[in-house]
Amino acid sequence: MAQISPKFFIPESFQVSREDIAGQIGLIWELLKAPLIVPLLKLGVYICLAMSLMLFMERVYMGIVIILVKLFWPKPEKRYNWQPIEDDVELGSSNFPVVLIQIPMFNEKEVYKISIGAACGLSWPSDRLVIQVLDDSTDPAIKQMVEQECQRWAAKGINIRYQIRENRTGYKAGALKEGLKRSYVKHCEYVAIFDADFRPEPDYLRRAIPYLVQNSDIALVQARWRFVNANECLLTRMQEMSLDYHFKVEQEVGSATHAFFGFNGTAGVWRIAAINEAGGWKDRTTVEDMDLAVRASLKGWKFVYLGDLQVKSELPSTFKAFRFQQHRWSCGPANLFRKMVMEIIRNKKVKFWKKVYVIYSFFFVRKIIAHMVTFSFYCVVLPLTILVPEVQVPIWGAVYIPSIITILNSVGTPRSVLPINGYFNLLSSSNYTIIVY
Repeated sequence: MAQISPKFFIPESFQVSREDIAGQIGLIWELLKAPLIVPLLKLGVYICLAMSLMLFMERVYMGIVIILVKLFWPKPEKRYNWQPIEDDVELGSSNFPVVLIQIPMFNEKEVYKISIGAACGLSWPSDRLVIQVLDDSTDPAIKQMVEQECQRWAAKGINIRYQIRENRTGYKAGALKEGLKRSYVKHCEYVAIFDADFRPEPDYLRRAIPYLVQNSDIALVQARWRFVNANECLLTRMQEMSLDYHFKVEQEVGSATHAFFGFNGTAGVWRIAAINEAGGWKDRTTVEDMDLAVRASLKGWKFVYLGDLQVKSELPSTFKAFRFQQHRWSCGPANLFRKMVMEIIRNKKVKFWKKVYVIYSFFFVRKIIAHMVTFSFYCVVLPLTILVPEVQVPIWGAVYIPSIITILNSVGTPRSVLPINGYFNLLSSSNYTIIVY
């Protein structure tokens, strides 16, 4: 069969060789580079350097404060009233407050037994504990398995309730909000929230609840996450380093200096009255936990972080799960900041310096600048400077500051600073192929 040349269909006036196209693109590039591209790229470099300096100063400030906190600040049990709630032979369990445990789930086939079992194993009087499994699963088989697991524990005398909804409106926030509306919850004073992959130790409530019982101005007690699969691959090891900095430095500093930090969405105990006063759970952003924490703080409530109270959990070990999590954590805070910045500024119950901390440090630098500079500087501006040699990036901005920030981030996890052969061992045991250019 005879082959028909493409030239048969294309008029000669439109037939241009690849060399001509490349030449025209090169000519346009040279014409635009000096008057447009170079000035814009220089402006981008200046903006990114300014953001890097802001992030650097924030890390240095946090480092100095955490050292002072560790050396001179009293422990939480010394800053607040704290006495263990003892069993009383005469009163029985009536001196223990009624606590609600909420476990939101969504198609949790692998971990539902572990989380439910951990909640049922808490050392708290059974008649003063209500466990609520909020199952939003869409898979009927998984829903049946979760319900059967709840029935199994109920047969052992555990006060556990299996709750489902007709729709998933509001997702996790909607499930938690709906759970608090149940009639059997009205006599509960506090609510502890555990995601499906979190496993509290048996003494969790006995260590956390006294802060709420004996301090009427405390709304939240947050525990630290401990990761059981941190060594699974390089991805989980890097997440551990980042989250350990968040818990060991950011949460600790916020709790010790301003009695404020962002609720992590799980492994925390709330005073139900504080949730109601703050307006309850809202689904207006993807960070409903942070939203509730900010609104409760604006009402004058205080938060306590307990670094030595740890709850086992798992890190996302696949890139898809990690990407979904990071997208939520990156976009949600910026959207919440846009909605609440003026409310924070106009608030009368919060002190001036706490407002500065919340607006500048908590939101602007950590939740907005940190993400913007990571993408714009390292993924856009620096690669473009290779194509435009007229634009120079100072070595302190390209090497020194990022290196120092990385070192400060790794302080919370000293074992993350491994010899190079340790990294090769991690790479060889992971499911990723990394190409070094």
